[in-house]
Amino acid sequence: MIKLTKTLMAAALLAAHAGVLHAAVTEQEAKQLGSTLTPLGAEMAGNADGTIPAYTGGLLTAPAGFDKTTGIRPDPFANEKPQFSIDASNVDTYADKLTEGTKALIKARPGFRVDVYPTHRTVGYPQFVLDNTRKNATQAQLTNDDQNLQGARAGVPFPIPKRGIEVMFNHLTRYQGVGYLAPKYGAYNVDAAGKLVVSTEGRWMYEMPYYDTSKAEAPTIITRARANYTGPARRAGEAVMTFDNIDTEKGRRAYQYLPGQRRVRLAPDLAYDTPNASTSGMSTVDDIYLFNGRLDRFDWKLIGKKEMYVPYNTYRFTYAEDPKNVFGPKFINPDLVRWERHRVWVVEATLKEGKRHIYSKRTFYIDEDSWTALAVDQYDGRGQLWRPGFSYMTQMYDVGAINNSPGGHYDLIAGTYYINVWPGKGGVKVMDKLSPDNGWTSDSLAGAGVR
Repeated sequence: MIKLTKTLMAAALLAAHAGVLHAAVTEQEAKQLGSTLTPLGAEMAGNADGTIPAYTGGLLTAPAGFDKTTGIRPDPFANEKPQFSIDASNVDTYADKLTEGTKALIKARPGFRVDVYPTHRTVGYPQFVLDNTRKNATQAQLTNDDQNLQGARAGVPFPIPKRGIEVMFNHLTRYQGVGYLAPKYGAYNVDAAGKLVVSTEGRWMYEMPYYDTSKAEAPTIITRARANYTGPARRAGEAVMTFDNIDTEKGRRAYQYLPGQRRVRLAPDLAYDTPNASTSGMSTVDDIYLFNGRLDRFDWKLIGKKEMYVPYNTYRFTYAEDPKNVFGPKFINPDLVRWERHRVWVVEATLKEGKRHIYSKRTFYIDEDSWTALAVDQYDGRGQLWRPGFSYMTQMYDVGAINNSPGGHYDLIAGTYYINVWPGKGGVKVMDKLSPDNGWTSDSLAGAGVR
């Protein structure tokens, strides 16, 4: 009897402890959504000096001249000019609003500059995403050592986050439409000598079953992605397909087709810090979108929220036509990169004891309006700043979704940089529903990869 009582007490304490750590917010807290907070959890009000405006619902109307068949979105702010620029001459003046990586690039690479434009809070989503986010706020939980997302569907899981790992799950589930296609994307590397090299060209399809509400049962997959490489010649015909589970403890399911072998193989190593072949090894697999995949190798500390200058509404860069005018010998053409002042969540990831990864620490800067990672500072095993990175977000105003497919990192040690999944003149086409499941089998990957 005494033994049973002790067992029940231990179980009760464990359950209570788990509830404190992993429970969703209260109904009272959730009432902030749509009042002092936006429906997705950002601060509704602007900042004190007016450099960040109040949120008014986002940009949901396409400008004149938009042709959705092209997938290229005209810049709605094309007539705006920079308010000021930050470079080596004044970087210290603005240091508190810049990431460590941005400051390092300004100081290490002469000519790198940050052109700051008026801030526009363009992010706006369909009503079903807003409604589901409200439901998720009081229902979403993390179980299995924070690796399994439960009680969330088709919306931001943690719009009022209390922990860093919750912010990162918001990033993993950010709304980019049910799916999108970059039919002619490119990945470009620039070596230490300033030479531009095409690392990969191909077709990129990214779908989010997490946002599919056509079925009664909840989905088990957050995202599925597929790359079919068309160039350069040595890569043509290769194909890769990945599936990321809502229960991330199950890991990633990945397949690869190699034309020389003429077979599809399971590729469990397409995760974590495996060198990403799409960038010729200049990045890791989990560097895509600045972070993707499982969260189990790091401890995630929520530092808080901060106003920062970050790339935002980067239409000119995302849909530029000629790579030679975009990728300079040391950095992206600054004339094409728009920076704005926004509030971001700062999350510090520290490698867990006993876990392996080439990065010992990563500091992420997550946009409060879209929950997408806009910047990251990544440190090597010695604690030295190594690979700062940025993603270049645009609002897809015609469908009420964001896209941050182009992204990349600067290597401060090697003197190189790259950009992956750059759509350019190929554009980004949004899907109104998931493609058929039979297009996501190993057999279909082999059929599409044959050359």
